[in-house]
Amino acid sequence: MKGDLFSNEYMVQPAATAGMSVQNAKSIRYAVNGEMLARQGAMIAYRGNLQFERKGQGVGGMLKRAVTGEGLPLMAVRGQGEAWFAHEAQNCFIIDIDPGDVFTVNGRNILCFDATLTYEIKTVKGAGISGGGLFNSVFTGQGRLGLVCEGNPLVIPVSPQWPVYVDTDAVVGWTANLQTSLHRSQSIGSMIRGGSGEAVQLMLQGEGFVVVRPSEATPQKAQQH
Repeated sequence: MKGDLFSNEYMVQPAATAGMSVQNAKSIRYAVNGEMLARQGAMIAYRGNLQFERKGQGVGGMLKRAVTGEGLPLMAVRGQGEAWFAHEAQNCFIIDIDPGDVFTVNGRNILCFDATLTYEIKTVKGAGISGGGLFNSVFTGQGRLGLVCEGNPLVIPVSPQWPVYVDTDAVVGWTANLQTSLHRSQSIGSMIRGGSGEAVQLMLQGEGFVVVRPSEATPQKAQQH
């Protein structure tokens, strides 16, 4: 059989190393030898001897998910083989986390990660109920974290001289040592008269980076995650 579909551009080659790698712009391949974790429903194909098991978040995590709609529904993948992960044809990226690193990320942007990483669902400091992303997942340890993003993300440096203000529906995540608080960019009078529709942002101060996606979550999208 011939055709562009069967060219090397699309043909899957044997994995060069164990662990996580970008298969293409829309998917991540994981060569499993033991255990890894992924968001439930993200597996699109696999081969080898792999088992998939739903993983609970614990009582605290389940409570936060029920209250906020946020959270990280996970499955554990165990055995030996290869698995491919994707989510709604969103763009895929990999972050290497080293000891001492801390990365805070919105649960809707997490695709898969090494079992050597530790995550906790924590309150975003300074963000009340009106902040949208009340709870985010905080990753530490050593390993790789696979993310998805609608479009190509913006990675914006944050410095003490230049704080960054981001839409709470557009923020993907940020690095350690950044302080968060809510910032109101409109007066109450402006909001009553209609305003710009961008009344409250998440302000990040300190030294580090914030990752923003070039789209906002619509109410329908937000309910699906």
